[in-house]
Amino acid sequence: MIANLQLRPRLVTAGIAVIGVLLFWWLHLPLPFLLGPMFMCLVFALGGARMLGMGHLGMAFRTILGVAAGASITPDVVTALPEMALSLMLVPVFVVCVALASFPLMRRVFKFDKVTSYYCAMPGGLQDLMVFGEAAGANLRALSLVHATRVLLIVSVAPFVLDMLWQVDLLSRPGSDASDTPIGQLAWMVFAGLAGWGIATRLKILGASIIGPMLLTAGLSLSGVITQRPPAEMIWACQFFIGMAVGAKYVGVTWVELRQVVLAGVANGVVLALMSTFFILGVSALAIAPALDAFLAFLPGGQGEMVVLAIIAGADLTYVVLHHVLRIALVVMLAPVLLSRLK
Repeated sequence: MIANLQLRPRLVTAGIAVIGVLLFWWLHLPLPFLLGPMFMCLVFALGGARMLGMGHLGMAFRTILGVAAGASITPDVVTALPEMALSLMLVPVFVVCVALASFPLMRRVFKFDKVTSYYCAMPGGLQDLMVFGEAAGANLRALSLVHATRVLLIVSVAPFVLDMLWQVDLLSRPGSDASDTPIGQLAWMVFAGLAGWGIATRLKILGASIIGPMLLTAGLSLSGVITQRPPAEMIWACQFFIGMAVGAKYVGVTWVELRQVVLAGVANGVVLALMSTFFILGVSALAIAPALDAFLAFLPGGQGEMVVLAIIAGADLTYVVLHHVLRIALVVMLAPVLLSRLK
């Protein structure tokens, strides 16, 4: 009975997401498989529709991003890793600057309590921040909406910036056809994704659904077992589930929350975007990394969402993933320590 109660809103969510894909595709709007489900689920959620995310099924499809990133790691990429050290050293500075700019905004302007303001200001992963925030006594509803809105805002604007500055074709196929990929390669990809996720989850590694598959696929790529990246159909399926998950987070939002909490998320996203712009321009001006790679590495959207954009834009996946992993790891490690000092 419980399973049936959960199945129905999930089927409704999937149906709404499919409508979003078809609408965006018909209108020739960018990233139909990502932004279509995201915005259509958002509209229906604000309209009061009963929706529910896909749970473990959605997480399973996120493993495709880890496989795509791992398959991009070749011996040439490994030799280039030391060249990323200077750029990675800027990530802790970026995290501190974002926190210092965002915390006063959440605390003084939007009047959240101290703990909620702190976790709203941290540019980390939503799941990790929810765990720490709950333990510290934060307002989980506000925390969830602020970060979901931050991701929604950044992921919505980023594609248009990619098109404007780098002329990225956002309607192009993000890979080869599945029919052109050998069955053996597809089998290894599925194995690397699910096994890597399972191992990383058991070891309690941050971002297990992406990092685990990435590491296992990297080993298989360097050993010559996996020689191709996931085909376009797999990347589209991943985008579909990510977009659906972001939009469905707004289920049950009241007009009071929309005016106060969601507005706080928008303001927070703008502050983070401005801070990111400063670092992106600095990294690019100093020739530490190409501007496109820096843009996707320092823009604090969700880890999965930014990897999707990196795949479509043809950016250096290893560079982008490492920066987001380090950002999230720093937030997770420093958040409890800094909060105790703050208290």
